[in-house]
This record gives sequence, C-alpha cells and structure tokens, in this order.
Amino acid sequence: MLKAIFLGTGTSQGIPVIACECAVCKSFDYRDKRLRTSIYIETDLVKLVIDTGPDFRQQILRERIKELDAVLFTHEHKDHIAGLDDVRGFNFVQKRDMPVFARKNVIDALHREFSYIFSENKYPGIPRIEITELTNEPFEINGERITPIDVMHYKLPVFGFRIQDFTYITDANYISDQEIEKIKGSKILVLNALQKEPHVSHFTVDQAIEIVKKINPEKAYFIHMGHRMGKHADVEKELPQNIHFAYDGLVVEL
Repeated sequence: MLKAIFLGTGTSQGIPVIACECAVCKSFDYRDKRLRTSIYIETDLVKLVIDTGPDFRQQILRERIKELDAVLFTHEHKDHIAGLDDVRGFNFVQKRDMPVFARKNVIDALHREFSYIFSENKYPGIPRIEITELTNEPFEINGERITPIDVMHYKLPVFGFRIQDFTYITDANYISDQEIEKIKGSKILVLNALQKEPHVSHFTVDQAIEIVKKINPEKAYFIHMGHRMGKHADVEKELPQNIHFAYDGLVVEL
C-alpha cells in the first residue's frame, strides 16, 4: 500500500503570485491555487514528507496529518526547506526528535538557515531533529526501502526518491540515462514541469512529456507549475491520456 497527498504543487512563488493580475492568478478554480511544492507519502511501514516549504504548517493542518516518521529533503532552495521549524509540533506530540534525511549540501544549508536548532545552548521549544546524510544509495526508514534518484537543477544536484513503484522528482532539468534506469518500472511518476517556455533550470511541459515517454509509467503527474503554465482546466486537456497536472490536495494510491 502507498498513498500520496500532494501538499503543494506550485513553483517558488506559489499561485497566485503576489501583485499579479493574470488570468491564472485571478482564477476561481481551486486547482489553480498552488502552495509551494511538497508531498506526503504513507505506506504500511512509514509516514513521511518530502520537503518542508514555506507553506508546510498550512499544508499539514489542511490535510490533518497527525503523525510523521521522517522528513526527506530534495535540495536546499528556500521554497523546499523554509518550513522546517514547524516539525516541532510533531516533536511535542510524538515525544521524540524528527528524523531528517538529506545530502551534505542540504545539511550545510540547514545549519546556516536554522543555526538555532544546532546551537549548543538550545532554546526551549526549538525543533529537535536527527539528521542522516544521504548518498546516491538506497536506504531504509522503518524497513521501507527508498532509492534516491540523482538529477540536476541547472548546476545544483537534487535528489528525487523512489518508494515502491512511486517515483517523485522536483526541480530538475536533466536526468542521466543511468538514473532513468532506476526510475523504470515505476507505476506512478511525479515530475516537475514549470511552464511551456524554455527555462534554465526546470523541465518544460514538452521536456517532461519526453521523460515520461522514456520511463513509460502507468500514470504521471506534473508538479512545480508556475502561473505562466496557464489555467489547469485548459492545459490539462493538452496532455497525453496517462499524464495529468497534479493539484494541491490530490490523493493518489498504489
């Protein structure tokens, strides 16, 4: 069993974008209201989130998530780590430190951005985390095997993650053939697709579709969309039958 809840599906600015008057930002369709990208995954063995962006608290409250075994980080950009402080709610309820899994450059960024968490003289009530450094090798949480997928976000290395036959990749514009092989066999692929126009560090819709064709999952869902993509109801019609734009609150299961 695997259940995934899309906590957020928007790019770093979210949608609506501050001060923007475009049709997407003014849309009344709930699918066009996108918080920063993050996902909750639950299996028989583990409950985890991938990334804690600026909207983490709001997302967790919206989905009424009461338990969390771990946090996985894809990379260190602010729209993916800014909400880490709010794991302290789980610290209080679960009476333990929160396991955090990330590669070294992300851990270094956490030390800079959340220096008070790592201070020798810890202030009462700060988040309590237990960090495990990841390499590009499979690891386990509570017996659930997780395989990192090493991708590039322009010049920044980013980890995607495969859990069972579910693969999640955000903020990428290049995936090597070697890493593609690790994704093949996935029944569900989640992949970033920022917009239709070319971008220096994100897949376009057409580029993302080509990746999906290489991997050939049963279903694929696009995330990390910007307002330039267009309205959900309009652009969804342009996708191949087995590909969909995800939206905040969407639940998928294996």
